[in-house]
Amino acid sequence: MKIIKSAFPLVIALFLTYAMNQSWGTLPPLGKLFSPFHGFWMNAESPESGEPTEETLQIAGLHQPVQVVYDEMGVPHVFAQDDHDLFLAQGYLTAKDRLWQMEFQTHFAGGRISEIVGEKGIASDQFQRRMGSVYGAEKSYEGMKEDPMAKNALEAYSAGVNAYINSLSDRELPLEYKLLNYRPEPWTPIKSALFLKNMSFVLASGTDDLKMTNILRKYGREVAEDLFPNYPFQESPIIPVGSPVDFKPVPIPAGPADFTGLGSSMTTPEKDPNIGSNNWAVAGNKTVSGLPILANDPHLTLSLPSIWYQMQLVAPGVNVYGSTMPGTPNVIIGFNKNVAWGVTNVGSDVLDWYQVKFKDASKQEYWYDGKWKKTTMRIETFRIKGKKEMVDTIFFTHHGPVVYLSHEKPFRSNIPVGHALRWIAHEKSQELTTFYQLNRAKNYEDYKKALTFYSAPAQNFVFASNEGDIALWVNGKFPLKSKLQGKYLLDGTDAAADWQGFIPQAHNPHVKNPVRGFVSSANQFSTDPSYPYYLGWQYAPSERGRRINERLAVMEKITMDSLRGLQNDNYNIRARELLPLLFAQVKSPSAAQSKAIAALKSWNLVNSPESVGATIFENWVLTLQSCLWDDEFAADEKAPMNRPSMDRTIQLIKSEPSARWWDDIKTKSKESMSDIVMKSLQANVDTLVKQHGPQGPEWAWYKHKQTGVRHLIPGMDALSRLNIPIGGGGTIVNAATTKTGPSWRLVVELSKEGKPRAYGVYPGGQSGNPGSSHYDDLIDTWAKGELKPLLYLESPDQKSNRLRKKITLSK
Repeated sequence: MKIIKSAFPLVIALFLTYAMNQSWGTLPPLGKLFSPFHGFWMNAESPESGEPTEETLQIAGLHQPVQVVYDEMGVPHVFAQDDHDLFLAQGYLTAKDRLWQMEFQTHFAGGRISEIVGEKGIASDQFQRRMGSVYGAEKSYEGMKEDPMAKNALEAYSAGVNAYINSLSDRELPLEYKLLNYRPEPWTPIKSALFLKNMSFVLASGTDDLKMTNILRKYGREVAEDLFPNYPFQESPIIPVGSPVDFKPVPIPAGPADFTGLGSSMTTPEKDPNIGSNNWAVAGNKTVSGLPILANDPHLTLSLPSIWYQMQLVAPGVNVYGSTMPGTPNVIIGFNKNVAWGVTNVGSDVLDWYQVKFKDASKQEYWYDGKWKKTTMRIETFRIKGKKEMVDTIFFTHHGPVVYLSHEKPFRSNIPVGHALRWIAHEKSQELTTFYQLNRAKNYEDYKKALTFYSAPAQNFVFASNEGDIALWVNGKFPLKSKLQGKYLLDGTDAAADWQGFIPQAHNPHVKNPVRGFVSSANQFSTDPSYPYYLGWQYAPSERGRRINERLAVMEKITMDSLRGLQNDNYNIRARELLPLLFAQVKSPSAAQSKAIAALKSWNLVNSPESVGATIFENWVLTLQSCLWDDEFAADEKAPMNRPSMDRTIQLIKSEPSARWWDDIKTKSKESMSDIVMKSLQANVDTLVKQHGPQGPEWAWYKHKQTGVRHLIPGMDALSRLNIPIGGGGTIVNAATTKTGPSWRLVVELSKEGKPRAYGVYPGGQSGNPGSSHYDDLIDTWAKGELKPLLYLESPDQKSNRLRKKITLSK
């Protein structure tokens, strides 16, 4: 017994040692995670000293040494002697700061998350691959390789990433690898293609075709077209009305017959209305400097590590500064000595669903244009951490993949079963060439040429040059379709429902040097209804675009700071129009309702962080939409539908006070417009009291909205920044919502002498390491609406008190 007792602590110690160094399911080996020699302690970085430092690193594959200087924000300024070395250095330095983010995001895009997290990731992985993410990336890579310069960039970038991966010991792995217990794998060019392709998933995969078909099926075309009009009642389009047209339209194909299909069920809307952006450029006759100024702030999901990574890239023929996307070469949004450019999402209709009629259960043939046509099959193999491999078969028609068969449950509820997907993201493309050429552009003609290579996701490319030009192209590869073809589900057996080629790129909407002295976009409609081609019927609400245009129209003697102010504009143009209409319908309010109305009447219509009025108004809009439309358009759980837009609701209030839609069909009485307004007001006040207590300071807009910049690993609050005190909102120019917002703010003023001045910021930091001082050091600056001056260097030896470190990369 004594021997057993004396051996017991040793047995326990041995067991714990074994247990702490084993993976249990998807959990990391805790011994390794907490090891003082290899664990997360090793990821803490020492604060920067005041004195600049120098070091030399040996990097395999370089042709010549590369000089890199870092400024106080941790931005690398890279000076190389040829393109190969420039992109190799870009890959190496980006991986040095963002390796885990790069790999995690491409694993997600490629449907491989289950390799990291186990079987809980398999549904997402299966969805990604069935939607054609890998297939589309392979097609894009084929296109990219057709340009030798793009091919060189991808291969050199990959070599740089791999040089950094090969330099890492276990103790030096980024924290997330230790938390999730895996090691990085070699980088390949297809991963960069996957990363670029994933932007189409983020920005151009929204689809309401199924919900709209449910409406068509239940109410008929007259109601569907009345409540969901194809152009808003109020709009300030991207291309100004009356802009000259410099092309002769090609014939528009005839449309297919109406088709209501078999129907399908869904439970929640999936299209995120808050994913948007703003950009504009003002002409020199409106600026103090006499030269154009350009501004851009793309609105995306706010995340840590940040979506963007700042860099300056210098080599023969190029000196460009801006935001890059970790995982792909070149600068995506930025400026050089002569030009500046930025992007916002177009949101055009480039994704259609075709109901498939298979011949039999083998699914080897489908009916099309009066005959049976062969399907093709793609086999996808999934490696699942802790489980056996899984094999999935995807059937392709000539339209594209049948994402879910009729007996399967979709991962996202807006995906119709038994339908093939036709999507621009599956086309061969050359986006990398566009950015390569934009980085080196000198004038409008260079910019215009660069855009001819761009396919997806369609973007509004704003432009300014030191020659005095400003321009904006609504640019991408747009299918040539009949009007409204794709608003509803399509008949896959009908050849008339196919895409009939593409709109000629030169016919894409565009404008150069308009009379009004500015160009702008905010994801609203691209043109007025006179544009001859169909680009889509559903775009972002008009308020941001209208507010930007009304401000720019009256601004004179514009400076970079005045445009920074416009980026942070919190004025609520929707409230200006809607509140008087609602006040007119308020009858016999309760004490709590009267207090809320009083707050709204004294509100300055600005969605500032501390505003109580903003909270009451924004929540009232939500409850009004619910009280008005949910009885007819969200009642049938087997086939829910879109709600009409707020633009349509405002028009209903203005001109249709007796419309049938005001009556709540769930009640025995017949409600009036005033009844629904009062019901929504009561629901609004009740909700806010339940969430925050009696009306008071706790109703502050930022406390209710709770904007956060969250880590890419869900639930990782310790590595996130939550409840940030910032104003704005989804229809506000400063479009900060709970999870989305301005992901990068940039303002650039061009110079005749080739010495541009620029300011910028994003909600995060240069480093992806939570142990670094540069992990989230820019968030507070961003929240306050301030910008950081961007250091644009001519040489690595240029003197500046902002420089902190110099690295020589040698072969």
